[in-house]
Amino acid sequence: MKPTLFLLAAGMGSRYGGLKQLDGLGPNGETIMDYSIYDAIRGGFGKLVFVIRKDFEQDFREKIISKYQDKLPVELVFQSIDDLPEGFTCPEGRTKPWGTNHAVLMGKDVIKEPFAVINCDDFYGRDTFAVMGKFLSELPEGATNQYSMVGFRVGNTLSESGTVSRGICSTNAEGHLTTVVERTKIQRIDGVVKYLDDDNTTWVAVDDNTPVSMNVWGFTPDYFKYSQDFFVEFLKDPKNMENLKAEFFIPLMVNKLINEGTATVKVLDTTSKWFGVTYPEDRPETVAKIKALVESGEYPEKLF
Repeated sequence: MKPTLFLLAAGMGSRYGGLKQLDGLGPNGETIMDYSIYDAIRGGFGKLVFVIRKDFEQDFREKIISKYQDKLPVELVFQSIDDLPEGFTCPEGRTKPWGTNHAVLMGKDVIKEPFAVINCDDFYGRDTFAVMGKFLSELPEGATNQYSMVGFRVGNTLSESGTVSRGICSTNAEGHLTTVVERTKIQRIDGVVKYLDDDNTTWVAVDDNTPVSMNVWGFTPDYFKYSQDFFVEFLKDPKNMENLKAEFFIPLMVNKLINEGTATVKVLDTTSKWFGVTYPEDRPETVAKIKALVESGEYPEKLF
């Protein structure tokens, strides 16, 4: 069974502004997600599932879904802040979505095969989908608790326009993830990659090849049950209900599973260089990089 590509497209780009998932950056108006899907098909993926907000469904269907419907099966699911387990209601005044792992939960009824989760506004590169597609395709039928993550080299994931957020990873001798710590401010300072520590004053240097999470995860469907159960625990914690910006992130769930010894997460190395539009100033450079990849023959001028 071919793996599924699960694309997280429910968020607005707070730093970039607007629905950057629908921003045409390629020579024929292709979006970043168009290139991810093209690479995923090359990497052996056989189905697409998008999670979006219901309020831009029509625009999304017209601009995005229509391109792929004749190429492979496509499903659309919706993330809503009031889609909560029985017994819970959304706190008054909350407007922020519940985070990436809540978005992943929206796919539980339509995904029955191994799947990869990605952001829609990050350009991951061909090798990312090749290594993830290979891992998921080679899992034994019915496999559980054997997950994966593409570990980008931090030096390949920076923006020249400002700091970026990355999950800095540690691995063991078997190449399995041991921890992933979200660092919200990372940049190159005087030629050295550094992140701002928890004290908000100390900049800590890290090697260029340190693996970081760019939200490219590989799971099997058993992950949904773990997430459902842990989301209930998350919501039972008063501080998460009182904090109107608290989010149920994928790394939170993954850390729990690996710390308990329930699951392993293989960190898959990639030489791909990430780029994207974290800031408006990134857009011209992203357009130029895509143009160069097309001109070099890495991608056709018209994808779909």
